[in-house]
Amino acid sequence: MAQIKPFMAVRPVEELADRVAALPYDVYNRQEAKKEVQREPLSFLKIDRAETQFPDEVDTYDPCVYQKAAELLKEMEKDGVYVSDHDKAYYIYRLTMNGRAQTGIVACASVDDYLENVIKKHENTREEKEQDRIRHVDILSAQTGPIFLAYRSKEEINQVVASVMEQEAPLYDFTAVDGISHTVWKISAQDQVKRIQDTFASIDDIYIADGHHRAASAVKVGLKRRQEHPGYDGTEEFNYFLSVLFPDDQLMIMDYNRVVRDLNGLTTEDFLKKTEEIFHVSVLGENAQSPQHKGQFTMYLEGQWYLLEASEAMLAESDAVKSLDVSLLQEYLLEPVLGIHDPRTDDRIDFVGGIRGLEELEKRTQTDMKVAFAMYPTSIAELFAVADAGLLMPPKSTWFEPKLRSGLFIHEI
Repeated sequence: MAQIKPFMAVRPVEELADRVAALPYDVYNRQEAKKEVQREPLSFLKIDRAETQFPDEVDTYDPCVYQKAAELLKEMEKDGVYVSDHDKAYYIYRLTMNGRAQTGIVACASVDDYLENVIKKHENTREEKEQDRIRHVDILSAQTGPIFLAYRSKEEINQVVASVMEQEAPLYDFTAVDGISHTVWKISAQDQVKRIQDTFASIDDIYIADGHHRAASAVKVGLKRRQEHPGYDGTEEFNYFLSVLFPDDQLMIMDYNRVVRDLNGLTTEDFLKKTEEIFHVSVLGENAQSPQHKGQFTMYLEGQWYLLEASEAMLAESDAVKSLDVSLLQEYLLEPVLGIHDPRTDDRIDFVGGIRGLEELEKRTQTDMKVAFAMYPTSIAELFAVADAGLLMPPKSTWFEPKLRSGLFIHEI
C-alpha cells in the first residue's frame, strides 16, 4: 500500500518558470554548469550546483557551497521569483519531446515505503554521491529535484488527470531551450485529491525509474530528522520526499550504448572472428543502423557497421538480470573477449546515452575509442521484473528521456 500524498509546493511564478526550470544537477560537469548559469542567471542550477558562484579553486563540496545554495534560495523567494501554495495539492506534469508526451503526478512519497520496499529499486547507490545531496537537502531544508517514479497504470488516476487537463488552465506551459515542452496543472479539488490518494493506496509496488541517489539521500535526511525529533509522529514533511509518478504505459526508455577503448590486444580480424563464434554477424556497411528488437546489437568498427544477433540459447535465459541485453553483451563479449571484467570501474569502457544518437558512437570511435555497440533499449517491463525479483541491473542499463526539471517544485521539510 503506497502512501503518495499531496503537499504545499513552493514554485516559481508563472512568468519566470521557463527561466528557473533546470535540467538535473548531475547532467552537467562543473564548467558546463557554470556556463549554463552564466547564460541564464535565474536557472535553478545555481542552487543545485552552487559551486558555480565560486572560483574554480573552491572545492565543489566545501561547506560554504551548500550555505550559498541556501542563501540563493532565500534570495529568490524574497525577490518574488517563488511563491508558496498554502493548500495541499497534487500537480500534473506533462513533458513533450518530439511530439510524444508523458504525464505524471507530482506528489510526495513515503520514507517508510522506501525502507519497506514498497518503493522498489533496481540500482545500487554510492555513498560519496549520496553525501552531496544529503548535505544539500539538509542545509536547504528542502527537496528540489524530484525522484522519477513509475507505477502500473491505473484508470482511476488517468480519469482524474484527463479531467483536470481538459477543464483547468495550466499553471505553466512553456518550451525549454532544448525543445522539450513542460505543462503543469494543479489538482486541488478535495474529491479529486482523495481519489488519487486512495488509488495510490491500493497499489502495492512503486518503482524508482531514475534518481536512485536523490531518493537515498532524501530518505537519509528524513532518518536524520527523525533522530533529531524523537517525538515525531510520521506526519512531518521530512517523512516524505518529492517525486513525479508516471504510469508505465507512458514511459520511454532509450538505449544506453557502449564504447570500448581498444580490442584487448586483438587485431580487427581476430576480434571479428571471435565475435562470429558468439553471435550471428552480418555486415551492414557504412550507414548507421539501430537494433530492431531484443537480442540484436549493432557494432561500429573501422568505419563499418555490423549486426550482431544472439542465439536462441542466449535468449532462453530466464533470469531477470541475466536475460537483459546489456547482460548478454557483457557476459558473452565484453568480458571474455574484450577483457572488461567490471564495467563500473574499468576506464576502458564508456557509456553513451541514446539521446546522443548513433553519430556520437561513430565520433567516439574516430577520437578516443576503438569499437562501439548500439543497444536495443531495456523495456519498462524488464525494469519492473528486475526490481520485483529484488535484483539489481548492471550499470547504465536505462536512459530515460525527457528529463524532469529541477526548481519547478520545491518540497520544504
